[in-house]
Amino acid sequence: MRAVRFHGAKDIRVEDVAEPSDRLAHDDVLIAPVVSGICGTDLHEYIAGPIVTPKTPHAYTGATNPQILGHEFSALVLKVGDAVSHVKAGDRISIQPLLSPRDDYYGRRGLFHLSPSMGCVGLSWAWGGMGEKAVIKDYNAQPVPDGITDEQAAMIEPAAVALYGVDRGRVEAGSTVLVSGAGPIGALTVLAAKAAGAATIIVAEPNPNRRRIISDIAPYAHVADTRSGEIAKIVADLTEEGVGVDVALECVGLEASLNTCAEAVRRQGRVVQVGLHMAPARVDAMLWALKDITVEATWCYPTQIWPRIARMIAAGIFPVEKVITARIDAKDVVAKGFEALLDPSGEHLKILVRT
Repeated sequence: MRAVRFHGAKDIRVEDVAEPSDRLAHDDVLIAPVVSGICGTDLHEYIAGPIVTPKTPHAYTGATNPQILGHEFSALVLKVGDAVSHVKAGDRISIQPLLSPRDDYYGRRGLFHLSPSMGCVGLSWAWGGMGEKAVIKDYNAQPVPDGITDEQAAMIEPAAVALYGVDRGRVEAGSTVLVSGAGPIGALTVLAAKAAGAATIIVAEPNPNRRRIISDIAPYAHVADTRSGEIAKIVADLTEEGVGVDVALECVGLEASLNTCAEAVRRQGRVVQVGLHMAPARVDAMLWALKDITVEATWCYPTQIWPRIARMIAAGIFPVEKVITARIDAKDVVAKGFEALLDPSGEHLKILVRT
């Protein structure tokens, strides 16, 4: 079968590999992936990996590179193990890709995303969404309603990252919100904040193409160039008595972005780290103290969030498909996918791949 496999930095190949066996363990699900998104994590692997993908056998899954990529995807169920009852052959599903023990400290508490042994389909598992077939565990297979498309189902995984940040920020009806960064997760965070009832949403983004895209996706947002030096004025103008936003969501993973959020939030407001920081950040802890703020950090998402997001999409209040800017065939995954997303003058947020 055809599969997109990561071998090393700048070394992603479309190859012919053996199909998974249809002799399944009792809790296995054999699937045919439909469409898969290219994630920022995939981009980091392409630029400087292996980082997350395993050079040596993964402690929990045993997987090693080369790795079939794709952890944001939808699929069709082909066959299920004899203990699987919540999905059956022919069902459409969205993949919740996290793999972890059910019986360690975190697993016993339902905090599967926090297990130190955690692996991920498409990053540290034998299979991924950018292959024609894959085997996943029963808990990875999340049924989706008929009212959402395969593309929307593939977008649930990145949407979960965004919605978890909004949840941790306690965004509610009438909230004022700053979203720092308008990449794919930032754009989804804007949509999630709107779905949660935010009344005022300000977006800080230096890239003019991304500012244009987010203005199209979310015309209700107030979009500003972070390099203009006007963020503080815009925040003051759009918040009651100029006190600052209730919640600031950091979706870049950079020191400057984190500090912008701390400066923009009101006293006793909340700053949420949604973007992953690849280097230590210097912060003004005294400012945090003077403003008496809460700073939240997020890692992945609670896996139980899938049905909720599917319902939000089906109801039309979380239009995740708006973030998709291109659809490509797997044969073009490097040139029209990875390289296109890394082009600083490019015009893409989320690119979906069909295998």
